[in-house]
Amino acid sequence: MDFYRNLSGKDWASLLPFGVACVAVGFGVKTLLDKQLGTVVNLSVRKSESKVADSVDIEDIGKQAVFCRCWRSSKFPYCDGTHNKHNTATGDNVGPLIIKQKE
Repeated sequence: MDFYRNLSGKDWASLLPFGVACVAVGFGVKTLLDKQLGTVVNLSVRKSESKVADSVDIEDIGKQAVFCRCWRSSKFPYCDGTHNKHNTATGDNVGPLIIKQKE
């Protein structure tokens, strides 16, 4: 297993595209499986609640903003309600982060 000690910089450089290709294929397969099988986003936060959604007051925001926490929104980083389908498919309870101006 000491073969790697004998590799030159040129040899390592020639192996780099293969390594990048392996990472890309692995990421693609993971993404495909996640879409087909669905994965739980919220693994531990307040699992006893049917939906976890938080509201935070911030004084310098003019209007309410709703941010995605499931990473599946087509309008990311803003919520488009995709979490509802995700929650139904996976039994998860992730909801949006709601930020509104303090009154």
